[in-house]
Amino acid sequence: MQARQAARTDLSTMPHTDSTASALAKLRLEHRDLDLLIARLHEVPASDELAIKRLKKRKLRLKDMIAHLQSRLIPDLDA
Repeated sequence: MQARQAARTDLSTMPHTDSTASALAKLRLEHRDLDLLIARLHEVPASDELAIKRLKKRKLRLKDMIAHLQSRLIPDLDA
């Protein structure tokens, strides 16, 4: 009986890998889209440098969020 309760507790505290994987896919897509947008804006001579800097910062935040979610998908291993 206690083993069943422990198993339930472990499952309830585990991250939801499906929702994490879905969020990860969305963030990767947004990161790729920003990369393409920034590349296109660099080709335009009269592009707004401040807007490009803001897009680059957003892209870096997305990269950090992606790394964080990827680390949640990797199970912790006891050393």
